[in-house]
Amino acid sequence: MDDFVLNKLNEWGLSEWIERFEDQRIDTESLYCLNEHDIDALIPIVGPRSKFKKRLKLLKVMLCTVNTIYTNTVFKEQNTANPETVDSSTQVCPSTSGTSDKGKRRLDLQGESSQSPTKKQRLHTTMAEEIILSEVKTIMGCVHLKIPSQDNKLNNFLRRKISGLETDKREMVGVFGKSGAGKSSLINAVIGVKNLLPSGSVRACTSVMIKVEANMQNSKYEADIEFITVEEWTDELWFFFLGDNADQESNQKDDGDRRDIVEKLSALYGEDWEKKSREDLMDGKYFKEIPEFQLRKKKILTGGSAKELSAKLVKYTRSGPKDGEGQEVKRWYWPLVKCVTIRVPNNDLLKHVTIVDLPGNGDRNKGRDKMWQQVVGSCSTVWIVTELNRAASEPEAWEILESASSFMGNAGECRHIHFICTKSDSSKNSKYRSPADVRDFILKTNDQAKKEVRKEFSKLHTVKKHFSDESFVVFTVSSEEFLKNELLHKDDTEIPKLQEFLQNLNDSHSETLNYVSGALGILSLIQGASRREGADIKAAVCTDLIQKMKDELDKIRKPMEETYQAFEKCLSEGVEKSKSLLEKVLKSVIHPRKSGSGFHGTLKGIVDGDGILKKTRTHKEINLNMRLSACLTESIDEKFKKTFPNEGKPFNGVLNSFSLDTKKMREKTEYEDVKLQLMFLITEEEKIKTKLNKIICDRKKTIYSSLMETIQTAMQKCYNDAKQIRGTGMLQNIRDTIVKHVHGSKDVMFQEAKDDMLNQLRDLMSYIQKDLKKTMQESIEMSLKTDGVSIPDVTKELEMVRNHHKELMGSPDEENH
Repeated sequence: MDDFVLNKLNEWGLSEWIERFEDQRIDTESLYCLNEHDIDALIPIVGPRSKFKKRLKLLKVMLCTVNTIYTNTVFKEQNTANPETVDSSTQVCPSTSGTSDKGKRRLDLQGESSQSPTKKQRLHTTMAEEIILSEVKTIMGCVHLKIPSQDNKLNNFLRRKISGLETDKREMVGVFGKSGAGKSSLINAVIGVKNLLPSGSVRACTSVMIKVEANMQNSKYEADIEFITVEEWTDELWFFFLGDNADQESNQKDDGDRRDIVEKLSALYGEDWEKKSREDLMDGKYFKEIPEFQLRKKKILTGGSAKELSAKLVKYTRSGPKDGEGQEVKRWYWPLVKCVTIRVPNNDLLKHVTIVDLPGNGDRNKGRDKMWQQVVGSCSTVWIVTELNRAASEPEAWEILESASSFMGNAGECRHIHFICTKSDSSKNSKYRSPADVRDFILKTNDQAKKEVRKEFSKLHTVKKHFSDESFVVFTVSSEEFLKNELLHKDDTEIPKLQEFLQNLNDSHSETLNYVSGALGILSLIQGASRREGADIKAAVCTDLIQKMKDELDKIRKPMEETYQAFEKCLSEGVEKSKSLLEKVLKSVIHPRKSGSGFHGTLKGIVDGDGILKKTRTHKEINLNMRLSACLTESIDEKFKKTFPNEGKPFNGVLNSFSLDTKKMREKTEYEDVKLQLMFLITEEEKIKTKLNKIICDRKKTIYSSLMETIQTAMQKCYNDAKQIRGTGMLQNIRDTIVKHVHGSKDVMFQEAKDDMLNQLRDLMSYIQKDLKKTMQESIEMSLKTDGVSIPDVTKELEMVRNHHKELMGSPDEENH
């Protein structure tokens, strides 16, 4: 079996049959020769067999289409005076689609359908682009094999460029909301899968992160369960018990902490956990059902349906039953779970989108909290979910938005905040009797709720430092009515709007166009390298482009340097302000106005958490590191948002303005002999800018977060010392330790934070310029200074990919690209 067959079986979700195909030595040629009897023998099970037949039929149609395009092109060149000969070429291969209609070449057929025109057009367009992408990938795979095995610069360069065509663009949608707000029902309804995430009487736990994405490998429902480490759980137990020798004063915890501890330990160990020591609770007998926890492996669950998988998952993602509820689960493992990734088969909305059900504001467990920050920072969209009847006044929803705003904004890549008011049909039991009146009443209530929510958002000054009004959209949804359709039209439920949003996020057109454009450039380079003519013009163009590249890099360097100097000025002001307000900041944390007898536990929790006390049921999050670095981050917030916008181009667009003007050169006749090489350079230029923009997006998160992280590092010795304090006067001794350390470090700590951020910024700017220069110089020299001695002939492949590119662009000529 060759790579083409292997890739197709994986792509079609039939990976379980790979071994059977391998045993029968099915390669690319024999794949196209399979008849009904052969397929029945290969795949005896009806479900996957019918799926395979459908996909193979579509693949044959695609091959027929490609051959037709190529043959038409050749015939037109050779028989321009004989139109009848050209027309006859459309029958080069037999139709496998059950029709002889020549107008259906593109597969975005114009046949009759019960679907709406918009959905029908989208379906056909998506299908056509999937076929194009699959075919071009096949072409490039074949070209890769045709490149000579000699170890020389050009061959190695071409192999690397072909391998680099594959990209996995994935958008992440984070979903926040307290238990009971309707998150699970919302996700189930939007992705069109019933019973995937449990909802209703079974309570969601607050710490497990659940990712939902597409299963591209097979047709099963699957889940990967990632556990925290044994060491992390041991640390949590230490916090729960606060040491066997802890005295009464240091062992104080607020009611919220206490309830969290009881819930976690009772779920995992049962009600008699208080009678056991920490050592007893680490006994292997408690983890027999999950050996993966101690082996540091992921646990994999599978199911033939969403409901089957959900039943297996419940003990890893949910809390125990309330009184009177029937439930067979004896032990709940969610306290040990870091993340669950659920993969759903055959779901186009999740093809390039991952939906993440997120805890509100991270977790006390450091492993879970680090993952939470990374995921929130990677979300391009955030859904804040709350019930409609309390949407504007629900404090938890707004607290989540405020606490996570910096992780989503300057330290993230969020472009859209959707405030989703669920259960919008809750007013259906109103005084109105007529269904039409009830519908009108619900819609008016929804409109009023949207106005109130937008008004509340306008008051969030912290959030609005990172997000504009345009990025904030309110939805009023009813998952129940979307399924039942009793009182509201489907569009009234606004679930279709969210589905359309996810469909647009998938952006399969962009993925296909990027791949095909890159393939077109590489094939142009190969074809150009095989030609011997134009040596003089190649040398002249190479010299001109190298000089042009240097000039363009100079245009980038100057504004970047100005940006650096602006940040340096802002941070210098932030350092001075941090020093002047230090006493006020410290007092607000270690001497708050409301600091009763229970404050011992609060302050102890802050130092035990290395400066961070996570939110519980009874108190908000306290982050001393963030408070100490607040003046520094505030000093650069506005400049940072303009320099690294989540929407728009970084560094005020100077990178995107970089251009060798190769498009204009291709239009001039004097460059006819290097048009193919110029086509390659056009695609290379776009590709490197896309790559660097992605790197900037990732690195800017680290740069922004470095201010607080440097402060935390500088404070770590203080926290370690304070953790050891016990006995009488503990509270005052911890306060004195913190004050002494901060005053002794203030002249160094804030300056170090400033210097570290500027160093990271300098490193990023240097990397951008060096990588851009290295990539483009190599591409220029490889395309214009190198001739292919034994380069393969790709005339046919180039013409096929060029036609696909025209089709995607909707333009008669790829030169418009």
